[in-house]
Amino acid sequence: MADDNLIQDEQQAATDAGHTPDADPAPPVQASEAPAEDAGNSELSNEGAAEDTAADAGADTAGDTAGGMDDELLVTPGMNWFVLRVASNKEDSVRETLLRKIKIEDFEHLVNRILVPTEKEKIIKGGKQKIVERKLYPGYVFVEMQLEHDGRIPQDVFFLIKETTGVGDFIGTAGRPSPMSIPEIEKMQMASMPAEEQPTVKMEFEKGDRIKIREGPFENMEGNVDELLPDQGKVRVIVTIFGRSTPVELEYWLIEKAEE
Repeated sequence: MADDNLIQDEQQAATDAGHTPDADPAPPVQASEAPAEDAGNSELSNEGAAEDTAADAGADTAGDTAGGMDDELLVTPGMNWFVLRVASNKEDSVRETLLRKIKIEDFEHLVNRILVPTEKEKIIKGGKQKIVERKLYPGYVFVEMQLEHDGRIPQDVFFLIKETTGVGDFIGTAGRPSPMSIPEIEKMQMASMPAEEQPTVKMEFEKGDRIKIREGPFENMEGNVDELLPDQGKVRVIVTIFGRSTPVELEYWLIEKAEE
């Protein structure tokens, strides 16, 4: 009996000190990887699974971060990322309007980040450089928000978004948007980061491509790409002049791919 009392005393002391027996960690739940497709083609056969997906995915991915993103959470706890269709060339205005309306209505606990990923591109024309910003996903805005337990958008948030000029529908089933997968979120957020290096000229040609010259003294002539010179914004092309193959350096905007 004395031994029993001693064991009980030790257990009680351990509990008081804040020590608890080790427990096996719960296995991670895989985040939903619902494809970005039209609402009419994304019906789920198991409605119960669809209702739980959004709530589970936000909790399961809350601790994930994207490398090199200043330790910013990939997904805010309790939320997830969704893809919203918008009118072309209205991405920025939709984002600014939604952010303003969300702040006014005090819905920041339901809708967090809204992103329109872009990339910077250098254009060299007539020897002059110009930096332009292009949208990586024209016609789409990415919204991080919290859904109801049944996978639906909170009613007040739904009407706030739908009544915004230029807004279409979320990708997913009617009233139940499909959460983005972790790889999709990482790709989207990395694309949204400021470029660390000077943007370069974006070439749409490869060595060996058959091209046609659009302007200049060699207009309408065809040739083959021999070398890309992105630092100069030029392409070296082999054309036939007086029966001889001749290399010509042209600004990349002066040429286009020849029709096959």
